Amino acid sequence: MKLFDTHAHYADEKFDLDRDTLIPSLYEQGIDKIVEIACDVRTAQKSIDIIDKYPFVYGAVGMHPHEAAETTNEHMDMICDYLKHEKMLALGEIGLDYYYDFAPRDVQMKWFDVQLDLAEQLNVPVVLHIREAFGDCMDILRSHRGRFKGVMHCFSGSKEIAYECVDMGLYVAFGGSVTFKNANKLLDAVKAVPIERLVLETDCPYMTPVPHRGKRNDSSYMKYTLERIAQLREMDIEELAYRTYENAVNMYEIKV
Repeated sequence: MKLFDTHAHYADEKFDLDRDTLIPSLYEQGIDKIVEIACDVRTAQKSIDIIDKYPFVYGAVGMHPHEAAETTNEHMDMICDYLKHEKMLALGEIGLDYYYDFAPRDVQMKWFDVQLDLAEQLNVPVVLHIREAFGDCMDILRSHRGRFKGVMHCFSGSKEIAYECVDMGLYVAFGGSVTFKNANKLLDAVKAVPIERLVLETDCPYMTPVPHRGKRNDSSYMKYTLERIAQLREMDIEELAYRTYENAVNMYEIKV
């Protein structure tokens, strides 16, 4: 059984002490592929160093909504340059975050729209970060309908929004939050997403699943997410692992 972690942050400083021992051990534990996400151009080179070192690790880069107030057109040019790397697969994570509101909402919306345009021009998938902003998010996505592809990362919406995301051609990613006690609305979405559009992620070092919640997350904990989703969907664990792996390969357009 092999797993695909579609969203991780191994360039994060929380991995500085053991990154070079941890990442190789993940492959030995069945984590066959990982996508390392750079949340801004300033950290992209560190992510590229990682994907250059490990054959089973790929990358993505974009300007996170937390960075929207500082984002410039020069950053868009830098994203274009980084995405020329053969193992950089997607533009993201991009989107809207109204939970923290680190940047004005109109500025977040502007750069979300700009980066969607850029992904369309480059013909690359997008990795979407949407937190407590599905109203504005869906309006923007509708305006781009039929012109983008990608994944709704760390999905936290209703099953109705999940249906619309799938209808727009998106994949929907679930991580450790499916194991949390207060995840009732999310669990409805887990059961509602068509199996051919479901993928797994960790968002490590964040979103650690139960029973390790509170500790640093890493891809070895994906098994808890896999087990919970298999239970909810009444599926065989190995079948779910296989389907979500194949979905992720297709989503990121990896030539195997």
